[in-house]
Amino acid sequence: MSLKEKIENKVTEIIDNDFEVTDITDVPNVDDSRLTFGNTGLRFEATVLYIDMRESTKLLNNHNRKTTAKLHMAYFHTIVSIANSLGGSVRSFNGDGMLVFFQGTTKQSLSTAVKSAMKMVYMLNHDDSKVKKKLEKYSALNFGIGLDYGKILCTKAGKHGSNNRDLVWLGNAVNKSVKVGDKLSEPYHIGISSHVYFNLNDDVKIHKYTDEFGYKHENNMWFKNQHTYNGIVEDYYYTSYYWTVD
Repeated sequence: MSLKEKIENKVTEIIDNDFEVTDITDVPNVDDSRLTFGNTGLRFEATVLYIDMRESTKLLNNHNRKTTAKLHMAYFHTIVSIANSLGGSVRSFNGDGMLVFFQGTTKQSLSTAVKSAMKMVYMLNHDDSKVKKKLEKYSALNFGIGLDYGKILCTKAGKHGSNNRDLVWLGNAVNKSVKVGDKLSEPYHIGISSHVYFNLNDDVKIHKYTDEFGYKHENNMWFKNQHTYNGIVEDYYYTSYYWTVD
C-alpha cells in the first residue's frame, strides 16, 4: 500500500467513525493508557494558566544560543516549580509558551491558579528575586499570563512511537487564556476572564492593608478591560499584583 493510500485510509477512519469522550477528574499525560490514536478523548474541568515569553527572537539576536538556552531553562524551571508546588499540572511546552492545568471546579482551585500566576510574576519580575537579577544580567524577560476556566478535551495526535505523538488540548478555556495573556505587557503581567474574576477568593482579589495612621483600606487588585473573542466583546481583568515566594 502506498503512503498516499495509508494516509487516506486513516483519515477516512478518523472522520467517518464516532468519537468517544470519557469524563475524568484528573489531568491526563502523554502516556495515559486511556488515550489511543483512535477516536477517543478525555474531558475534564480545570483552570487553564497560559504563560508566554515575549520577544524570544530578540533574545536570539542579542545572545548566542548557549546563553539563550540557559535563559529558557531558568524561565521554565521557575514556572514549573511554582506550578507544581500548588498542585498545577504542567503540559504542552510549546516554544516559549506553557500550559498549566489546575483541575477542579471550586473557587479555591481558581484562586490557587491565580496565586500561582502571582508567584511567577514575583520570581520573574520582582527586585527581591534572585531569579530576576540573574536573568536581567542578560535580558529582562517580558511575559504575559492568561487564565480562564472551563471544560477541556484532550486527545492524542500523531502516530505510535515516542517521538511521533503529543497531546492536543481543546476548549475555549485554552484559547481564551492564550488570547487574554497576549493582551498583557509590562507591568500588567496577569489577565483573567470574567468567569475567573467573579469566582476568586478575596485573598487574590482584594488588597487589605493598614496605613501609617492606623486606617484600614481595601483595594481591588484588578482593572477591567475588554477584548473580542469569537466575535463577541467580553470583559477581562488584569493586575500588576504579585505574591511573594518564601
